[in-house]
Amino acid sequence: MTDLSAHPLKTIDGRETTLAEWAGEVLLVVNTASKCGFTPQYAGLEALHAKYRDKGFAVLGFPCNQFGAQEPGDEAEIASFCSTKFDVDFPMFAKVEVNGEAAHPLWKALKKAAPGLLGSEAIKWNFTKFLVGRDGRVIERFAPTTTPEQLDARIAALL
Repeated sequence: MTDLSAHPLKTIDGRETTLAEWAGEVLLVVNTASKCGFTPQYAGLEALHAKYRDKGFAVLGFPCNQFGAQEPGDEAEIASFCSTKFDVDFPMFAKVEVNGEAAHPLWKALKKAAPGLLGSEAIKWNFTKFLVGRDGRVIERFAPTTTPEQLDARIAALL
């Protein structure tokens, strides 16, 4: 089992951290983008985060510009967009790559733990979601078309 908490992360405001900060919580890790057809999912992600955060749940957003250049802004622009357009309060991180040689180590570990369709580890598009249990193990991977609302019952069952 890969220890997801070992990978260094940078928050969207530049603070160094790791997933150990969320140890013992259920996590929904999502690659995000501000100019994508799935961008409205920010509202559903925020709703899940608000509904369950006091029960040990967090959504973690990782902006990525690898799909159709749909996240062209810098961290300040992304943070402003998320705050003003969707009132996002869940933790957001510095922009990362999720595929290829430069893929962030956390994303390499997530993909290895929960491959996609036909065993592919590649992320196909923005808003791919990984559900991580309280024990830090990846439970399941969800396609971008899976809405946050469709995950509500599954998250509730883990809390």
